[in-house]
This record gives sequence, C-alpha cells and structure tokens, in this order.
Amino acid sequence: MSAKFRAFFSTQATRAGIAFMRLLAHFPLPLVRGLGAVLGWVLYGVAVPRRRVVQVNLALCFPERSAAERRSLARQTFVYFAQTWLDRSWLWHGRPEVLARRLHLHGALNEFEGHAPTIVFSPHFYGLDAGATAINMAIDRDFTSIYSEQSNPLLDQWIKAGRLRFGRVRLFLRREGVKGNVNALRSGEVLYLLPDMDFSFEGTVFVPFFGVPTATVPSIPRFARLGRAKVISVVPRLTASGYDVEVMPAWPNYPSGDLEADTALVNQHLERFINTMPAQYYWVHKRFKSRPAGLPPVY
Repeated sequence: MSAKFRAFFSTQATRAGIAFMRLLAHFPLPLVRGLGAVLGWVLYGVAVPRRRVVQVNLALCFPERSAAERRSLARQTFVYFAQTWLDRSWLWHGRPEVLARRLHLHGALNEFEGHAPTIVFSPHFYGLDAGATAINMAIDRDFTSIYSEQSNPLLDQWIKAGRLRFGRVRLFLRREGVKGNVNALRSGEVLYLLPDMDFSFEGTVFVPFFGVPTATVPSIPRFARLGRAKVISVVPRLTASGYDVEVMPAWPNYPSGDLEADTALVNQHLERFINTMPAQYYWVHKRFKSRPAGLPPVY
C-alpha cells in the first residue's frame, strides 16, 4: 500500500468518523452509552497490547486487590473509555440546552470569582472534556490550556474546535514553552493543567503514585510559583444522566517552595480522587514508562 493511498484512506476514515459523531450527537444518551459499552467490550477483547498496559497499571497501583477484581476494573475502564469518547459527539455537536441538562457543575465555584491567577488541576479522568465544557459554559473567565497537536490534521482540527466551542479559551502548543502561559496567568486567565502523564520530559521528578516512584512533571508547583496563582481541582464523574463535575476548594499553603514535596502532593490529591472511581481514570496510558535508574521496565 503506497503512502499516498494510506494518507487518502486515513483522511476518508477520519471524515467518516467525524460525520458519525455529528449524527450520534442527536441520539438519546442511553443509546450512546449502550454503543459505548459494546465498543468498550470489543476494545477490551481486541486491543491486547493496550489491555496489558491497563493490567500492569492496575497491578502496580492496587496490589491488594485480587486478580479477578483487577480484571473487572480493566473491563470497566475500557467501557468508560469508549463511552466518554462517544459522548464527545453531543459535547461538541449537541444543542447547548442538551448539554445544560447533562452537565452538573457544582462545588467551590466561588474560586473562579474575580481575577485572581488560578490553576485548574484537571487529572486524566475519561470525562475530562466534559469537565472543561461544563466550566467553559458556566464560568465567565478567560481560560488557557496546553495542547498537544494530533498527527492527523483533520482530527486535530475537530478536537480543537470541540474544545474551543464554548467560552473564551486559548490553546498554547506544548512546544511553545511556558512564557505565554505564565503571562496569561498573571493577567488573570485561568490555566487548565493536566500534568499526570509520563511525557519523558527532562526535569520530571520521581515521586510516589500509589507507592510507586513515578516520573511526574512538576508543572503545577512551577506555574503556581511563577504565576503567583492558587490551585484548585476539577473532577468529572460519568453518571447515568451525563456528568457530575465537582470544583474543589483552593489548596492551602501551596506551593510550599519544596518542589519535590509539592509535586508529590499533586499525586496525593490524584490518588484520593481515583479511589472514589478507580475505573474512570486513564489507565490506558503507560504511566510508568520512565523508571528510576536501576529499576527494570514494567511494560
């Protein structure tokens, strides 16, 4: 198969997929979730390498659970992965009044009042786009976030359009560095950060995550210090009627000035959130890809 034909096929497949999502946006939520459940079971069966990644992650983080319990969690996480992906159909193409019924935003919304520099810690739960959409629809602030470009231009355009659909949002490319984000923070824009992935960046620190030394980007404490910003958490939870999106109060006395301790605290917050809904976290990512010197690879 020639490179030109592969590119043509990829373009047509992407267009078909986006058209399907536009159509799916108008279907009842139970049907969308049902399709997602079926797709999740299929992915669990056929995506063997990714299933192994999930199983390794769960074994490292939940060694106290039985193998049967971890298999059940793995199957459920594939279902949530598929359901939340299909939910982007109505999040990005559905009528605003439909979204208003399905997205329940609550908690410490007062943290967004005024123009104080604010960082939102938004971990990689499967409903992260629902959380961002709920906030962008309801909160009258300027927002920024760091965006990694997709290799497929059509897919990249679709994702960016969905994430910029509501509110006043700017996306800074990851390769552009931090200067723009810091300036935006200091000017009163809210910065969305999702630092809980192993990007293999220079400057990451190894701090515990469920007791495992884990390469963690210290972006939360660094941006908080440079932007003189408070940090709040936003946790989205998939529910039968849509999503529950909770805003947490600002972290007290943060950052402390100890970069390693402040980065470890990020993972402590994340662990607490995960323990309330372990199957909804993004376990399909190779979170433990980077290892401290002397430790063997786990994948």
